[in-house]
Amino acid sequence: MRLKPLPSFTGLLDWAGVIPFLLFILLFLILPSLYLFVGSFQDSSGRFTLENIRALFTPTIMSAYWVSIRISLLTALLGGVFGFFLAYALLSEETPTWLRSALLTFCGVASNFAGVPLAQAFIFTFGRMGLVTVLLREAVGLDLYEMGFNLYSFWGLSITYLYFQLPLMVLVITPAIEGLRREWREAAENLGASPLQYWWYIGIPILMPSLLGAMILLFGNAFGAYATAISLTGGLINLITILIGNQIRGDVLHNPNLGYALALGMVVVMAVMMSLYYLLRRHSERWLRQ
Repeated sequence: MRLKPLPSFTGLLDWAGVIPFLLFILLFLILPSLYLFVGSFQDSSGRFTLENIRALFTPTIMSAYWVSIRISLLTALLGGVFGFFLAYALLSEETPTWLRSALLTFCGVASNFAGVPLAQAFIFTFGRMGLVTVLLREAVGLDLYEMGFNLYSFWGLSITYLYFQLPLMVLVITPAIEGLRREWREAAENLGASPLQYWWYIGIPILMPSLLGAMILLFGNAFGAYATAISLTGGLINLITILIGNQIRGDVLHNPNLGYALALGMVVVMAVMMSLYYLLRRHSERWLRQ
């Protein structure tokens, strides 16, 4: 007679592979979040206070949130739109296989190329004495900075962010585009629909949840960026992540509890964005339920 393992022992074996993941979530997500929340309502002596929360509504900090939201929205929209078109072009039947593989490989590398190396690469290329800037000035007499371009400005930082935002969009949206069935397009064409009508009434509604989710991912990716911004601009642009770094690591503006409150405000902004995404996704999914 074969003995069966005890139910309790079987249950432990089922949880054995999940326990390390749960510990990781506890140590690196739940406990830091609780510490962040509690620290936002404490002063340097550990006493309860609301001064850190009130400080979030000062003009300087509100401006930092607004600039960070603007640059995140801009790069999310531009990276999302152009990334979608690039992904669709890569999946076209006319695109050679070797080119598709090469560009997808490049997107995988470029989407993770950020921080100090990315900032230095753009400075060496598009800075005042960068390679492209000097070549254009010496070869054709075109001075980018006299024309108003400035790498160390809002638009310069946005262009730098797009270097990793656009490839990330390509990687995220490619599987969703591949999920569009050829039969749907053939059926629409047989019923007399034009390519524009197919995308407007079928393709875009089906892809809308994926597009919205990818753009929210791009927004969060830019909203939390720190190393690229501080390395490129040196703090000239008033971003919320730079303010947090100044409060936690700075010598003059050292106030960790205010830094915790600033980070808590970022969590609130992301929660609002996720709520908008949920509402928009529910609205877009109505087409699929009809």
